[in-house]
Amino acid sequence: MEIIADVLVIFFISVGVILSVVAALGLVRFPDVYTRTHAASKSSTLGVLCILFGTFLHFLLIENHFNTELIIAIAFLFITSPVAGHLIGRASYVSGIKLADVTVRDDLKGVIGPKVNKKK
Repeated sequence: MEIIADVLVIFFISVGVILSVVAALGLVRFPDVYTRTHAASKSSTLGVLCILFGTFLHFLLIENHFNTELIIAIAFLFITSPVAGHLIGRASYVSGIKLADVTVRDDLKGVIGPKVNKKK
């Protein structure tokens, strides 16, 4: 039983580390703030969640200790990180930060932003 628990813990922590590395590469490689925000909010959130879940499994299955702080941290991170990434992207768009040259489509053009004609 302990070998299976070790394999699960190693799997989740390894997946979390790989996703965090992918997020870091996305922050370095992507061309604009919008794609970087996407990489930071999605991949790193999933990576940290996998690491926290692997840690939770370690304490639960190997140490026989139910850690409520890890459950609270997982729930808090799962709720707040994607919302923060969305709000950073929206604030960037409203403040007029340009999209990358390789961007194909702008769904918010004319809907929100600094140059939108406001009706009275």
